[in-house]
Amino acid sequence: MTRRLMLIVVAVLTMAAAAHAAPKKITVESMPPVVVKTTPLSGDTAVDPSLTQIKVTFSKRMQTKDMWSWVKLSDDTFPEITGKSGYLKDAKTCVLPVKLKPDKTYAIWINTGKNDAFRDMGGNSAVPYLLVFQTAKK
Repeated sequence: MTRRLMLIVVAVLTMAAAAHAAPKKITVESMPPVVVKTTPLSGDTAVDPSLTQIKVTFSKRMQTKDMWSWVKLSDDTFPEITGKSGYLKDAKTCVLPVKLKPDKTYAIWINTGKNDAFRDMGGNSAVPYLLVFQTAKK
């Protein structure tokens, strides 16, 4: 088999596999939810250390009955939790009560491969998102 013919065969097989794996019709409902907003914003380097809630807002309504995965990147970068996590009435925004320290970097995964309890009403797991921010000095 010539190199060119082999490349054509590989390309055809790849396209066939991709077509087979893709949903028949792509819609917002068939796709997983994504993070559209966080408080604080990811990348912020001057977050007020008196902030008492971390919020994550998804692209669509989520399952709200104790369904979340706030995942530690490390013990040192995970905030002190001061209460139970829960959703706002919009069912898109989940709130985590926290106590932050000044001049500290925090990193929190919103879902990961194994921890994927943030799910939409159809059971689709949210795409993992790493929230990273730093608090200001006092």
